[in-house]
Amino acid sequence: MVKKYPVFIVLLFFCVCAQAQVRTDIQPQTSITKRPFSKNIVHGFLGRDSLPLTRVWAVSLAVPGYSQLYNRQYWKLPILYGSVGGLLYGGYASNMKYMDTGDSQYRRNRDLLYFGAGLIYWTGLIDGLISYESSTTFLPQRATVFSLMLPGLGQAYNRHYWKIPLVYMGVAFGYYMINYNTTQYERFRTAYNIATDNDPETVDEFKGRMTPDNLKYYRDSFRRDRDYAVLLSILFYILNAVDANVFAHLKQFDVSEDLSMDLHPTIMYDRVFASLGVQTPAIGLKLRLTF
Repeated sequence: MVKKYPVFIVLLFFCVCAQAQVRTDIQPQTSITKRPFSKNIVHGFLGRDSLPLTRVWAVSLAVPGYSQLYNRQYWKLPILYGSVGGLLYGGYASNMKYMDTGDSQYRRNRDLLYFGAGLIYWTGLIDGLISYESSTTFLPQRATVFSLMLPGLGQAYNRHYWKIPLVYMGVAFGYYMINYNTTQYERFRTAYNIATDNDPETVDEFKGRMTPDNLKYYRDSFRRDRDYAVLLSILFYILNAVDANVFAHLKQFDVSEDLSMDLHPTIMYDRVFASLGVQTPAIGLKLRLTF
């Protein structure tokens, strides 16, 4: 029964949040009165009545449910706090039983319940971003935060679906390189420690086929490669958010379909002579761009 509880809560939360105003194309409105759950509280707490998306998201990280309050979707709060609180309590109870009995089943239940609580917390943040109303058709901040919370989600918001496989190929490659180099680093570190412990009873996995200097070289090489893989993964994660932000900004440009170029001969007058009152015509070319 404990194992089914988090799955049920997660499904319930997703079903209820599916009724939210999920809109990637918000039609411009002539006037939008944006008021948070309490004008006085928000004005005193953050200094303004209408907050940008990034600030609402930042406050929601520390105060779960704030974005739902700001969006005046109060009915979601009992679901959010009830689900997270119930799962956390279930995880705490399972952890206490695991500490008393040592049964691995309670440990798995604890991990599953805590994971479910984190998933609903994360879903609440996503829901707040989706329900945030703006007078603009496309909101670059929303695309950026989407990609920060889940790589590829900002690209989906921009409707650049072809980028999503590329994003996850990069994520998978980074995970593989980190995992592989970490495994090899720990392997050679253990072998090096055994080879240099001056205990004839202990033998490393290479059984003397490698000298301590060789083991140390490979240990340091794999540690360096692991650190590089972590750094590149972080840079790729940032690039994923930058890409979503830049292309969301580009969608805001109003580019007319009337693109034309007109080049024709014309008669021009020299500005120097014209300033002296002398009209000296000259034949030239006139270029006109329409966009």
